[in-house]
Amino acid sequence: MAENQNPPFPTYYIMQLLVINMLFFVSTVAKPNTLPFELQTQLLDVGYNKLRDDPDSIKLASTDYGHLVRQIPAAVFYPSSPNDIVSLINLANNVSVPFSIAARGQGHSVRGQAMAHNGVVVDMMSLRKFRKHRAGGGGGGGGDSGIVVSSDPSLGFYADVGGEQLWVDVLHATLEHGLAPVTWTDYLRITVGGTLSNAGISGQTFRHGPQISNVYEMDVITGKGEFVTCSPQKESELFYAVLGGLGQFGVIVRARIALDPAPKRVKWVRMLYNDFSAFTKDQERLISMNGRRQNNALDYLEGSLLMNQGTTENWRSSFFPQSDQLRILSQVNQHEIIYSLEVAKYYDDQTQNTLDKELRLLFKGLNYMPEFMFEKDVTYVEFLDRVRSGELKLQSQGLWHVPHPWLNLFIPKTNISDFNSGVFKEIVLKRSITTGPVLLYPMNRNKWDDRMSAVIPDEDVFYTVGFLHASGFDDWELFDKQNKEILEFCDNAGIKVKQYLPHHKTQEGWINHFGSKWKTFRERKALFDPKKILSPGQRIFNDQY
Repeated sequence: MAENQNPPFPTYYIMQLLVINMLFFVSTVAKPNTLPFELQTQLLDVGYNKLRDDPDSIKLASTDYGHLVRQIPAAVFYPSSPNDIVSLINLANNVSVPFSIAARGQGHSVRGQAMAHNGVVVDMMSLRKFRKHRAGGGGGGGGDSGIVVSSDPSLGFYADVGGEQLWVDVLHATLEHGLAPVTWTDYLRITVGGTLSNAGISGQTFRHGPQISNVYEMDVITGKGEFVTCSPQKESELFYAVLGGLGQFGVIVRARIALDPAPKRVKWVRMLYNDFSAFTKDQERLISMNGRRQNNALDYLEGSLLMNQGTTENWRSSFFPQSDQLRILSQVNQHEIIYSLEVAKYYDDQTQNTLDKELRLLFKGLNYMPEFMFEKDVTYVEFLDRVRSGELKLQSQGLWHVPHPWLNLFIPKTNISDFNSGVFKEIVLKRSITTGPVLLYPMNRNKWDDRMSAVIPDEDVFYTVGFLHASGFDDWELFDKQNKEILEFCDNAGIKVKQYLPHHKTQEGWINHFGSKWKTFRERKALFDPKKILSPGQRIFNDQY
């Protein structure tokens, strides 16, 4: 489909829009900003009801993984093709009072970012179902399965992936060709479009950059209802706007993802520290060896905290041998916080003979606690999908669909020691509320493209800190108060923190968040979504709730 050109728009669609527009105008005179009943009962395609307001659909679209926000849409839209989304957005632009639209994948946001109060939520998973049906069951990337693997003399191997596809399915489809994306998120059962709208980070980011740095091309449906193919070479303004753009400029319906030959197995190592300075120094040293093709470099690095409030389950403790749990617990009780460095090195049949030698060289001179190194050898898939077993366990205990008052931050390297003393030791330990996993690991700024919408600290090395709390429905506000106290500490201490998966209650907060990028971000909104239709749940350009 040609760039900047809408898909074919049949005459009956146009007639339908005229009728719906008249009904919309009549029904909204007395009740503005409410999607009319007449619109909810219209069929946007002959013979199939894609716009629904039944209780089950509304309930699903009214909450998300966070379970902290509830916003009720007027309807939920179930597209069978990108053309349907084009039709819906064109409709929103051409009625008397535009209604808001939010694309929802797995709903893995935590603050209502994928919701549309009184608007329409687009269930992107519906696209996945229709693609699989048309491909005769899907898998492997043929036909219209939504995952197609190809190669190009200039690009090498890549996968064209529907924005609604899950990363775990991308993994399995590309592995059939002996290939895989180079950078991931910790959790794979989220959509490609969702992570690219944020950034997509994990332990590979220091070496390969976030997922948004590994995209060659996209098909995007803008807030004006235009279907645009964009890349760094064509329609580049839209390309860079959408990557990390929080869904403000368009709906990603296809992304061309970079692939590399996939390894077979992973040597997975954790080392424990009782000294924060040694912990961060070793992390920074290891991520300085990060060339894409450099053999003597790690493939993955993350850090986390083991704290004396909470249980060993919050340590991702399935990694540690049961026989060592008590002596680890003894160290945690003695020091209150133990810092865990987690690294991985990929290998295959050709590299397994040199693996141990390379790891010895990498680990030489590290200052971890000598008796506290732990190793595992697992398959590549087991490593990448490591969160799945914990998810299934929580689901079996009824602990998955609970509030998740998360806080994810980017911290400049120069402030990370102050953050440790002022936040981890003063705020978190003193509040003494049971905490979930707390992640802490560094990244390299040169692996990010500043032309993209994503915002990071202005230092060559910065840390991501993730407070991944889970709570009961009656005590999540305790964690929220702690999150607010952490942000206040950073503000008072002059730490120029940036939120990842950001949430701000005022436009002033968003202006401060984007900083020097705010002017460009606002101009791009006016260019690609002038009626401010898309992603109202981010609350960047509206104050509806």
